[in-house]
Amino acid sequence: MPNAAPDRGLRINEQIRISPIRVVSADGEMLGILPRERALELAREAGLDLVEVSPNERPPVCKIMDYGKFKYEQKKKASKNKPHQAVLKEIRVRPKTGEHDIEFKVKQARGFLADKDKVQLVVQFRGRELAHIEEGRKVMNEVLQMLEDVAKIERAPTMENRKMIAIVAPKV
Repeated sequence: MPNAAPDRGLRINEQIRISPIRVVSADGEMLGILPRERALELAREAGLDLVEVSPNERPPVCKIMDYGKFKYEQKKKASKNKPHQAVLKEIRVRPKTGEHDIEFKVKQARGFLADKDKVQLVVQFRGRELAHIEEGRKVMNEVLQMLEDVAKIERAPTMENRKMIAIVAPKV
């Protein structure tokens, strides 16, 4: 349809070819069956658009409205109905990370889990810290313990190169 507006085939203003049409005002009041030219004139006087809302009726139903605002609200409604895509967020700590810093990271992880995102916990080892993997394991277990009320362990802590990695998902 070359004359149709891009969104769901709605025709606006001069794209409406049929006359007469049933017209509804901006505040929902039925104005009756009017010639197309008169309806366009009323829409222009109100500073709005004439939008064909029900093209299959006889005569077609057109409403005087702000088409830009209408399209914006339709787009907003459509995006609201989209399901949430789970994202993998990462929290990094080191074996010597302080108690307060760990609490802060756990608080961040709780926020991610509340948004239904998965969290990858990483304990990063550098240099000689690799000789004391048990320190990193203590930190990892502490973080997992702090999150056990809101998360379930999806992948248990494992060593990969210089990192200890665990993945937790929100409890359902």
